[in-house]
Amino acid sequence: MIGNSWDEKLKTIWESEGFKDFLNMIDHEYLLNTVYPPRNYIFNALKLTPYENVKVVIMGQDPYHGEGEAHGLSFSVQKGIKVPPSLQNIYKELYDDLGVPIRQDGDLTPWAKEGVLLLNAVLTVEKDKPASHRNYGWEKLTDYIIKVINQKEEPVVFILWGNFAKEKKALITNPIHYVITSPHPSPFSARNGFFGSRPFSKCNNFLVSKGLTPIDWGRKD
Repeated sequence: MIGNSWDEKLKTIWESEGFKDFLNMIDHEYLLNTVYPPRNYIFNALKLTPYENVKVVIMGQDPYHGEGEAHGLSFSVQKGIKVPPSLQNIYKELYDDLGVPIRQDGDLTPWAKEGVLLLNAVLTVEKDKPASHRNYGWEKLTDYIIKVINQKEEPVVFILWGNFAKEKKALITNPIHYVITSPHPSPFSARNGFFGSRPFSKCNNFLVSKGLTPIDWGRKD
């Protein structure tokens, strides 16, 4: 399915009849409707950030529903696409927090390569219909992924922005991990506590305190 260590970690899921039936249903959705991200990008977050590389998890809700935007990473859009307002606010907070220059593109692939798992709770969406695939069944898989990461013996930082992401905190029971929460970076809530929350420096300070390499949030490749 993925082609890296996630296949072994998720083997129970991949081989279950229920998940195979679910994937057949999703494939049918791609045949009937315009669905994002492109079919081969659905598991991009797992492909770009193998299990052993995961240092940070940033939870999103579901993919962007506009044409050409989603590519399988939470909050990220493909190169050449206008940077969405929430990501603009993330970049602004990153600049205010760590002085990282604000990027002109919204492709967060470099973060994924740094060990940041950019995981949406729901991995597909119908064009122009936000949350249209919520409760289809993706949540069972992504909650399982969080539980698997929770079992890691090396500390992981979970960054949960907004009430939806904060609900996932109940799955993070291992005391070695660090959970950062704040309001969502969307224009509707960013000024209610997201701005000034300094999640990036908090994350790196924690990683360094545990003897781990901090995230290069300004990485460009």
